[in-house]
Amino acid sequence: MFKLSVFRNNDDDLSEESCFALASILTLSSLVELDLSNNNLQDSGVKKLCTALKDPLCKLETLRLSYCCVREDGYKALVSALSSNASSRLVELDLRGNDPGDRGVELLVDLFVKQYCNQKKLRLLKSDAAEEACSRLEQILGKKLLLQEELDLSNIDPEKISVNQLSALLEDPHCRLQKLTIYKRSITERDCAELISALLVNPSHLRVLDLNKNKIDGSGVQKLSDLLKNPHCRLEKLCLSSCCISEEGYAALASALELNPSSNLIELDLGDNDPGETGVKLLTDLQKNPHSKMKTIRLLKSSAAEDFCAFLTEALGTNPLLLPELKLNKKITGDSAVQQLSDLLKDLHCRTKILKLNNCSITERGCAALSAALCSNPSHLIELNLSGNKLGDSGVKEISYLLQNSNSKLKLLNLSDCSVSEEGYAALASALQLNTSSHLIELDLRGNDPGNTGVNSLYYYLQDPNYKLKTLRLLKTAAAEEAWNFLSSALGLNLLLETELNLNRNPAGLSGDSRVKKLCGFTTGLTLQTEETPVSILICLS
Repeated sequence: MFKLSVFRNNDDDLSEESCFALASILTLSSLVELDLSNNNLQDSGVKKLCTALKDPLCKLETLRLSYCCVREDGYKALVSALSSNASSRLVELDLRGNDPGDRGVELLVDLFVKQYCNQKKLRLLKSDAAEEACSRLEQILGKKLLLQEELDLSNIDPEKISVNQLSALLEDPHCRLQKLTIYKRSITERDCAELISALLVNPSHLRVLDLNKNKIDGSGVQKLSDLLKNPHCRLEKLCLSSCCISEEGYAALASALELNPSSNLIELDLGDNDPGETGVKLLTDLQKNPHSKMKTIRLLKSSAAEDFCAFLTEALGTNPLLLPELKLNKKITGDSAVQQLSDLLKDLHCRTKILKLNNCSITERGCAALSAALCSNPSHLIELNLSGNKLGDSGVKEISYLLQNSNSKLKLLNLSDCSVSEEGYAALASALQLNTSSHLIELDLRGNDPGNTGVNSLYYYLQDPNYKLKTLRLLKTAAAEEAWNFLSSALGLNLLLETELNLNRNPAGLSGDSRVKKLCGFTTGLTLQTEETPVSILICLS
């Protein structure tokens, strides 16, 4: 009988035949420790060793098979051998750096926990950091981590388990999580990149990855794109809402999915990120690809916005997120509908440039919701048409908050026939005064009543070179505008700013009946109670 108690060979030169010879020796010797790490034994070599492990004469206490290219069949063989030998003396089994397959870990842990009652040592994880992470998480969760399919870290303090430790655990082939939820608002872009790098090493098990509320733009998104391009990636659902992802990040994700036609991804959540001008189209185009498995792309932050987007998609025949212009007159009616629209407008994925809500039965309540939404997402809209709605002064005051917003890019605002009086004109003038960087170039207030001061208060901003306002539409008809232009030119003054009109001097081009005709064209456009001009009217035609 051999007296050798320890045998180590880590030189990567043992074969299946060597294992057969070793198995024969184990049943005849006093060998208590066998270390064959770093040899390419594979499952066949392990199965040869298992013939000795089944034998009651085998005295082996420690068996090290780390990095021996052992796969699931080899794990099953070891479990079978140890289970069949009730007198086995084995107290430590090292299988680090091997691939347990789908059931290898479960079978071994079940054996060591239930049959051996945790009195024997099983080493599976490659690094001390991974073992530390596994140990701490088991203390927190009260479960055997390597047997879990789901890990939720959303309520766990990262100080209890570092990103470095977690990454070491995730890249180990014995960690076969199918669903992973990462800490919320706790880690940096660099940390996210490190975690995703770990998943790249071990990509074939995870089905659901939730990174919501973590900053991952830049290097994090690039690593994530590498993961999506990986042909071994089996990810089906990816949650990235509130992750500070920019247009460049959307492009990277779209490109990765396009480059991997075999991608299993069916659901992508990007709510509360900033897609820029092209992000939405890049991703929605993926769904048109007949080879893509993508079924759901969530872009909107709230369910209310999603519901109204679906309604508009049906009404317009196109996803409103892809339309630069929304013509919604006759599509929606009343304040309730406008409030629903507002849920959509305040989302960063809604980048409407022209919004037409003329004759939609909107009142002050709808204006308040609309203004609040546009103020929260102000940098895209350049034209807003609210004509033909009974907004009143209170409604116009709500819209004035948008004009005050320094981020607003609004250039054209149509408030014609909106029941606006002097107070509403004053609110608009005040808003322009408070925002010297206003982009407004055209304001339409036809069919409203400016009172005594409304016209004057707004005309100031036409003349001030610090403002971009070029056109102020006040007169209801083309005839009135023509008369105003002619008379203002002939008299050398702006009639809308005058309180007295004296034609006694009979200027050139204004003689006899022509004076009356031009004046009638002007006053008919105004109605002689004269809504658009404060002229009192003193008329001298002699």
